[in-house]
Amino acid sequence: MFFWLCSSSLPSLCFSSYGRDQVIGESTGKVALLTCASMVAFAGNSLLARMAMDTTSIDAASFTAIRIVSGALTLLAIMLFRRQRPGRLRDGWLPAVLLFTYAAAFSFAYRNMETGAGALVLFAAVQLLMISYGIVRGERTSWIGLLMACAGLVVFLAPGASTPPLGAATVMALAGFAWGAFSLSGRPGESPLAGTALSFLLAIPLALALMLLQYRSLSLDQAGVVYALVSGVLTSGIGYVIWYWVRVRLAAISAGAVQLSVPVISAVLGVLVLGEQVSARAAVSALFVLGGIGVVLLTARRR
Repeated sequence: MFFWLCSSSLPSLCFSSYGRDQVIGESTGKVALLTCASMVAFAGNSLLARMAMDTTSIDAASFTAIRIVSGALTLLAIMLFRRQRPGRLRDGWLPAVLLFTYAAAFSFAYRNMETGAGALVLFAAVQLLMISYGIVRGERTSWIGLLMACAGLVVFLAPGASTPPLGAATVMALAGFAWGAFSLSGRPGESPLAGTALSFLLAIPLALALMLLQYRSLSLDQAGVVYALVSGVLTSGIGYVIWYWVRVRLAAISAGAVQLSVPVISAVLGVLVLGEQVSARAAVSALFVLGGIGVVLLTARRR
């Protein structure tokens, strides 16, 4: 589904901008489909990082650098093909720092955390930031829906989540706050491709500097490099363009709540790719997560 959505929708995303009239009149079906695609991409990143950190010898700094560089080159190639230019340099440094912080912290945290525990800490931090931002800006939504989704997520992750080390949990929380802030940094007048490409390009020197700082522990593995490349090109580079486009068409609370679906999708991918087992209890709790998200999306509104 993700490949089909990318091929059918990416051209229009590359040319589009975030004018107010366009946002208001956008097809609900298109927004919903692309929201699903971006959530699958996020889940894919979790799966790829888990596979790289757990089954290969690649180090976290190298995985982060390959992911960022390959994502940047992919977006640059698309921009050259479309004859577009990156966003303004002066507006791109903060999103680039946030993007790098998320990617690096995400990789390092997954060295010492199980997938379920990592997802719980990551998306709890994302929700805390984005929902708080939405409430401060006067957005309103169903608290019942939020509690329902959060409760379902906790129950869903509890059976397979062990207590993580405090240091790893802190790093993953940092990744969540950075990702939430990056998601909120999109501006209604900016092309999703230009904004995302600029962030990736400006994050390259930060990723290379991290490799220099970690040079004593660098380790490359063929399978790990492949996982990092897929993460950078597909689920990060192209996936984030889709999310950048979707984000400004959703209320901040909705954009935060919909990401609660990512751990559920990650579990499904784990079953299909890694042969992991999902209990009946987990399946029921997943229905609560998705049901709560539906309530939030239907009731969220701007001031």
